[in-house]
Amino acid sequence: MADPSVETIASGRCLVARVSGEMDYLTDPLLRPQFKELIARGDRFIVLDLSGVSFCDSAGLNVLIGAWRQADAGGAVLVLACVPQPLRRILQMTGADQLLRVYDTVSDAEAVFGA
Repeated sequence: MADPSVETIASGRCLVARVSGEMDYLTDPLLRPQFKELIARGDRFIVLDLSGVSFCDSAGLNVLIGAWRQADAGGAVLVLACVPQPLRRILQMTGADQLLRVYDTVSDAEAVFGA
């Protein structure tokens, strides 16, 4: 299993972070600090591109919600883009899609922020 990775790209007014790999209880300790560091950079608008996420369970979902809370507390807006269908279903089933805004593409998310 490859470790998950978070690659960032500054794009206009947004910071786009492409998340790859699995998001589960095993990768939780690797991902949390990466998201924390990402949000601590102080960008106002953060788009998590989840197109590279191969698997996500409840622990992965908790990481996403934790990142959203941290961003929100710091006055930043964190949204999701390119969410794989299985993860989209989890977001809908748990109601997390009421909290985490989901966009079909990174461009759609950036457009909302006027990027």
